Amino acid sequence: PKDVVLYNIPTAAGQKKDTSVPLPASYSPRYVEAAWYGWWEKEGFFKPEYQSRQPHGKPEIFSLCIPPPNVTGSLHLGHALTVAIEDSLVRWCRMQGFQVLWVPGSDHAGIATQAVVERKLWKERGTLRQDLTRGEFLAEVWKWKEEKGDEIFRQLKALGASLDWDRLCFTMDDSWVLSPGFSAAVAEAFMRLHEDGLVYRDRRLVNWSCALRSAISDVEVETRQLQGRTVLPVPGCPAPVPFGVMFTFAYKVDGQEDEELPVATTRPETMLGDMAVAVHPDDPQFTHLHGKRLQHPFTGRLLAIITDPLVERDLGTGAVKVTPAHSHADYELGKHHGLPLVSVMTPLIPTHSPSGALCCWERVGSSRILQINLFLFSSYSRSGDVVENLLKSQWFLRCEEMAQRALEAVESGHLKLTPKFHEKNWRTWLSNISDWCISRQLWWGHQIPAYQVSVSGSCDLGKVSYLLIWNVIGCGGKLLAMPVPASPSRDADVLDTWFSSALFPFAALGWPRKVGDLQEFYPNSLLETGSDLLFFWVARMVMLGEQLTGELPFSQVFLHSLVRDAHGRKMSKSLGNVVDPLDVIHGASLQDLQGRLRDGNLDPQEVAIAMEGQRRDFPQGIPECGTDALRFALCSHRVQGDDINLDVATVLSSRHFCNKVWNAVRFTLGALGEGFAPQTPEEVMGCFRGGEDSPMDRWILSRLYHTAADCGQRFGEYELHLVTSTVHHFWLHNFCDVYLESVKPVLQSRDQSRILQTRQTLLSCADLGLRLLSPFMPYLTEELWQRLPKPDADSAPSICVAGYPSAGQLVGELWAPNGKGWLSGEGVGLGPGLVDPEAELPRLAARKKKLERQILELTARTQASGYQEKVSPRAQAERQQKVMGGSGWWGLCLVEMLLKYLFSGVKKPFSCIHIFTFFIIIL
Repeated sequence: PKDVVLYNIPTAAGQKKDTSVPLPASYSPRYVEAAWYGWWEKEGFFKPEYQSRQPHGKPEIFSLCIPPPNVTGSLHLGHALTVAIEDSLVRWCRMQGFQVLWVPGSDHAGIATQAVVERKLWKERGTLRQDLTRGEFLAEVWKWKEEKGDEIFRQLKALGASLDWDRLCFTMDDSWVLSPGFSAAVAEAFMRLHEDGLVYRDRRLVNWSCALRSAISDVEVETRQLQGRTVLPVPGCPAPVPFGVMFTFAYKVDGQEDEELPVATTRPETMLGDMAVAVHPDDPQFTHLHGKRLQHPFTGRLLAIITDPLVERDLGTGAVKVTPAHSHADYELGKHHGLPLVSVMTPLIPTHSPSGALCCWERVGSSRILQINLFLFSSYSRSGDVVENLLKSQWFLRCEEMAQRALEAVESGHLKLTPKFHEKNWRTWLSNISDWCISRQLWWGHQIPAYQVSVSGSCDLGKVSYLLIWNVIGCGGKLLAMPVPASPSRDADVLDTWFSSALFPFAALGWPRKVGDLQEFYPNSLLETGSDLLFFWVARMVMLGEQLTGELPFSQVFLHSLVRDAHGRKMSKSLGNVVDPLDVIHGASLQDLQGRLRDGNLDPQEVAIAMEGQRRDFPQGIPECGTDALRFALCSHRVQGDDINLDVATVLSSRHFCNKVWNAVRFTLGALGEGFAPQTPEEVMGCFRGGEDSPMDRWILSRLYHTAADCGQRFGEYELHLVTSTVHHFWLHNFCDVYLESVKPVLQSRDQSRILQTRQTLLSCADLGLRLLSPFMPYLTEELWQRLPKPDADSAPSICVAGYPSAGQLVGELWAPNGKGWLSGEGVGLGPGLVDPEAELPRLAARKKKLERQILELTARTQASGYQEKVSPRAQAERQQKVMGGSGWWGLCLVEMLLKYLFSGVKKPFSCIHIFTFFIIIL
């Protein structure tokens, strides 16, 4: 872009930026954002210990942890929204003097990271994970993490996130300086939950991801109802696969060769696991078959005909097969009727595979090709992969009691959810929670700290030669000594990534050691994250935090909306609408965007679709907008409501606003001149106590006061879009459009008293206005604020630790000795406006009388001069038009309107546009 300006002054890392040179003529993000972050970090501004030493420091603590992004790579706009919101709140609290701790970290992301490294090995070497030992594969993952893992932190710093980097943690850390490490905390949590009887091992149905070849939790499964035959794409399949086809076949009734029972199913491939056939007890067509048995054509097993009122008589034939090992509904039905569990699916060969075990379908009278057929189609939410029900021994976490306490926390008000409408979903999900399968068949992750001990011996009937004993150990634990020869082997599975993530608020602070940060900053003040993580992460943090620490991990939860593209579509790499925040900050050409797609891990077909999407959405690429503009644009959306449809044009508009602020401060600096002795904003406001002071100065300071009051209130309510709107309105409409224009004649006059007063007002507005804007635009405000003259040498070294403007601090200086402030008249309140209308009534009334007198005198002089007899009627009409249409007439009309407004009983001060127009026309 033509307005790109670079900062070329040599500045060592951590050294303060040189602000002695003049400001560039226009705003340039690259110039503004250079060098500041390293200086902030080196000076320790982001550490809670710094605030405790500040003059305006307070004992209050504000602590929160960042939702740890996956170590797998890049931030997206959803992450950028999280950072923009959290950093704005953090900076606001820090400027208020709170001791603020914002904990950084990253998640090991078991499934995602393993998949990335597996694709990398295949692409570079043609090697599968199974070709390596577990140790060799984990070495490759750690190597990749060391090479790529810090990229996420560089992006966070580019976004201006004021995190305390000395407290950085990774969910797979083995040890820290002052604590045993996050991994040890995970093992300790598992051990304690096991000792409390909440973690247990059982052979039950789990949700099995066929492509991942691992169990997943219930909350990760997406289920949708299919209406008949539906063709859907399945990961790993070359062509779409049909689902939802109903098959009908018949089982022969035992002992009655001529009678058979037709069964309808969408899962014929699981018939080898059928244990019974269920009918409705009131269905007359099957009454004569109650209590009888059916012959299985393949296994020879006799299947009981059972009755259950849940059977839908109008669906299919009215009779359904019962496969307890491959359906959650059938599993519950089987438990009720005491049916055995027989699995016909292995973890490596799912039932829907063409190479599956079902090869004798023709023996039951059907020649149709075997297909995947489901009315209720279950898929893995991350990949769209088909999810099967598999009978498998796994580790589970009992959740019912913990969920009940989490429900009570919200009902009692001890835990507050914002927005409040999320409480309904909270109650619904936690009231129907099931036990959580926490085992995962992966290599990358926290290996389960449990050992299988095989003890030689004999069992009843001599059918089993080994007795299996599970021993769970925690931090520093040792395997129990066995009285007989034993061969322990550690469970090969790892824990669900969400299990370790649920420990983050306290494990990141050094739990289980109750010292240092854990003692001072736990529980956290706030948890802020996306609304889509309410169950994945938030509910589990609440349950495990209260269970393991005895306290809620935080008292407030702020859930923001999801970010979608400008068309309202969910962002997806395969659609090409995923926007890297760094591309918005630095700009990117279409060629660069598409080059990254080609170098990525998408399938060629997906790459083609994504590139077409990019050509359509970004034909000219993405313009450079800068960090401040991106943050401001994200926070300007109402994040407590519907999803956000973010258009890059919105960010570009925020960049134009940055330029407006830039030019306003440049004008202010130019107006101050040499030898200017600045006063504090409190001193400047204290000088305005009515009288003959400039109404425009009083007006802009009153607007500044109301802006500070509104910002403080809205920040406390997490209504960030209203804060940005308020600050934007002050800078653009109050300060730039009205006040700066109105003071230009004053600055060019010879009235030195008015000039000095105006200069002090300009500086106060720029100073406090930049502070109000700083939580959203840290780079721009720092660059400009550093150049403002300071009233004393003890001023804050950085705007990020300067005091945030507070209406409570300013109002004390804004009251006259008689108790009536010029911000508000008696009975008017602190409403938005110029001045107290009642105080202006005498002046306006006198002006009206003067104008009326001038018009009467002009009319009388005209009549006395014999004007009407000397000129033509046309000339008289033109003269009258000039008199009645002149500024005096319109001024009189305006005064009349204002007086009528004041005497109407409406207790509101004048709007800025009324007063500005009045002074331009009349004065």
